[in-house]
Amino acid sequence: MIRKVLTFLISSILITLGIAAVLILSQRPGDLPPGDGLDFTNTLAAEGQEPQPLTQVVMRDGYPLQVRRYEGQAPDAPLLVLVHGSGWHGLQFDALARGLAASADVVVPDLRGHGTAPGRRGDIDYINQFEDDLADLITATAKQGQQVVLAGHSSGGGLVVRFAGGKHGDMMDGAVLMAPFLKHDAPTMRPNAGGWSYPLLRRIIGLSILNTFHITALNHLTIMQLRMPQVVLNGPLGDTATTAYSYRLNTGFAPRGKYLKDVAALPRFTLIAGAADEAFDAAQYEPTLSAVTDKGRYVIVDGIGHLDIVNAPETREAIESLINDL
Repeated sequence: MIRKVLTFLISSILITLGIAAVLILSQRPGDLPPGDGLDFTNTLAAEGQEPQPLTQVVMRDGYPLQVRRYEGQAPDAPLLVLVHGSGWHGLQFDALARGLAASADVVVPDLRGHGTAPGRRGDIDYINQFEDDLADLITATAKQGQQVVLAGHSSGGGLVVRFAGGKHGDMMDGAVLMAPFLKHDAPTMRPNAGGWSYPLLRRIIGLSILNTFHITALNHLTIMQLRMPQVVLNGPLGDTATTAYSYRLNTGFAPRGKYLKDVAALPRFTLIAGAADEAFDAAQYEPTLSAVTDKGRYVIVDGIGHLDIVNAPETREAIESLINDL
């Protein structure tokens, strides 16, 4: 009897793994369908001035994380870490960071896998590496007893939510979520994030199956393609864009599967989004998040889209308000 049960279990596992392999092998990255995606016009215009120079902060594995620092001018200013969205890098915050330097010590990393010195572009070593990198960055830059605020835009906002629900969550005292990505099945999601992201669904399912069996050898495979506009790719910063993500990077750049559990772990936070957001339904943020936490303040800005929310005056005002309330 025991032998029959074991045989059945082994057969079931082998069949499941076989299905996973077929799903993974049946799909590869390819050309994206026609479309416009997100509008980078104002984002590129805001980056027109001479940017703050990059410095390096060494992570636990020796990787030199590229970082821009904007020293605060206020006594007892908190540390504010700004986390960029998918496909781009910390330069998207240059104008905002300059404005916030009056209120905080601002640190803006180019996440591993991104920017001018990505390591392996679009990939990381393991799923939770972004969380460890942010923890290392805070440890290396925060002053003794300094309060810490993590702020992120889009996928960066999702990473802030993930960080709150992970093993380092107690390192931050406040959070700012700028049009955050929550999960593919969250009520806030628009189809393909408004034409920005194109997941390889069969690969994702197959790799997810393998990971349930703790098989991670194929987690480097591409499972997400991003529609970076040609105006970016053909411009002077085109070589700093990232247009595809591995399974492990994409998974670690978002809240966990039960994303509301990560949301519930957030400290005091402010969520800011544009009413004209092309990627996410801004009206759904408050009812979705307030169902599990009462620590949030919600600011919806009329007429502002997904990328432009970063440099909207209301965003700087909302962040300064949260900093003052800490």
